[in-house]
Amino acid sequence: MRNILIGTTLILAAALSRLLPHPDNFTPIMAIALAGGVYLDKRFALVVPLTALILSDIFIGFHNTIFFVYGSFVLIGFIGLWLKAHKKPLPVIGSALLSSTLFFIITNFGVWLTGGGWFYPKTWQGLIECYTLAIPFFRNTIAGDLVYTGVLFGLFELSKYALRLTEKKTAQI
Repeated sequence: MRNILIGTTLILAAALSRLLPHPDNFTPIMAIALAGGVYLDKRFALVVPLTALILSDIFIGFHNTIFFVYGSFVLIGFIGLWLKAHKKPLPVIGSALLSSTLFFIITNFGVWLTGGGWFYPKTWQGLIECYTLAIPFFRNTIAGDLVYTGVLFGLFELSKYALRLTEKKTAQI
């Protein structure tokens, strides 16, 4: 129960951080999905992070590509479920980079397909133009995903360690 409470609190805090000023695409979205898969019970691994994302989107606003964002978010949650059994530094970093890439591919395809505020021709050239113009945002996506993954995973591990110490001291009394 404590893991669910800690996990939910950290995930909601990360989601609410989207409301603070930040560079474009430097957000905790993918870190939230990964952390949910790794640290929450399977029953809550997708539901809690997705709920947190939707709650923050209520304040930020919904857009044409929201289903592509949520779809990529769910896929990344499944990567987090896989990562649960492989939680070492290299797989975590690799999963964060894979998550950034999946998010880039899926959401920019959604921008091209729906318009998403931009008007690309529905041709191969239009698709290539869409991805090309998104590259500067991809740098911030990668940076944000790596930073927030490090912060969220670090806070989860620190919280688990602190709980173990507290329980050990309580048991000694």
